Amino acid sequence: MLSGNTKKAYAQNGNINVVTSAVPFLRISPDARAGGMGDVGIATTPDANSSFWNQAKVPFATQKTALGLTYTPWLSDITNDVYLATLAGYHQLDNESALTGSLRYFNMGNIQFTNMDNQPLGASTPRELAFDLGYARKLSSKLSLGVQLRYINSKLVTGPVGNVNYKPGNAFAADLSVYGNHLDDAGQGFTWGVVLSNLGTRISYTNNASQRDYIPANMGIGGAYTFVLDEDSKLTFGADINKLLVPALPAEPTADDRDDYYNRNVFESWFKSFGGNNGGFKTLQLSGGAEFSYVNQFFARAGYFYEDKSQGGRKYITMGAGVRYSFIGANFSYLIPSGSGVTRNPLSNTVRFGITFDLSGGGKG
Repeated sequence: MLSGNTKKAYAQNGNINVVTSAVPFLRISPDARAGGMGDVGIATTPDANSSFWNQAKVPFATQKTALGLTYTPWLSDITNDVYLATLAGYHQLDNESALTGSLRYFNMGNIQFTNMDNQPLGASTPRELAFDLGYARKLSSKLSLGVQLRYINSKLVTGPVGNVNYKPGNAFAADLSVYGNHLDDAGQGFTWGVVLSNLGTRISYTNNASQRDYIPANMGIGGAYTFVLDEDSKLTFGADINKLLVPALPAEPTADDRDDYYNRNVFESWFKSFGGNNGGFKTLQLSGGAEFSYVNQFFARAGYFYEDKSQGGRKYITMGAGVRYSFIGANFSYLIPSGSGVTRNPLSNTVRFGITFDLSGGGKG
């Protein structure tokens, strides 16, 4: 993740060929509510952080204007100076449309570079950010569409390291999203969403035009169902499926394989990612979660995340809670430790904390 280049991981039996990309911070769950539900967010009810998951949800939000802040100390079992901070918000222009914006800032701490002989080559303080602007509009009383543009900046190291001169990488991308809302007046019913995210240019950290890495283009499909238990309580179950639209190098690439990989156009690479040699459907990430709400002020959440062993094998349970009072809401989530010793999940003990603000003063009115 820290190198910014597409790398391969192999098991002793040679069967593991992890599909990776540059700027993987774009795949980190960026808000505490979704984090408490196993990273489910495509089809859940809209909130201030909806633009990170499916900005087409925003025209259906009950609040006219909202803002959300989230802090995630990342890989806390390994280091204490890596974190993701996010800011997101939206403003409904009318009952049919809305503008959205968000910012992700990923701080990777201080990195000491060494060569193969463990001799120091200098240090760097890598930073990455992504800035989004979007527009969402209802197409009918039950369907909406969203479009979002993204600028990505990745500063892993600047200047010469060894015999290579590095520079910050820049990329541009877009998200396309659809949201279906089939809730009745009481708030019970089915919601769904489809999102194509990070569809954009490749990114390079050197002046070598043939060494441009793919950004994590992704296709996500989600669904959720909300049950109204009584006049005060609701229970929502949701599930997301995400597919990384990035091809893979062969396990033992030849020079021709590398040329084909780096010279392939981005559009073609999205379709290549479905091939068996590129991870195929083994690159699917599955998330499931539930949220219980009481008087729309107190929330309890739980979820589960699954990833195939060939792509890293992350499997974890999450839990979270939230409270809302007046125009302020607070959410937190916790990733329960799993494994022990060398099998311990490096994401264990990850805590996300977020605050949301209803800037419209209590809803649309």
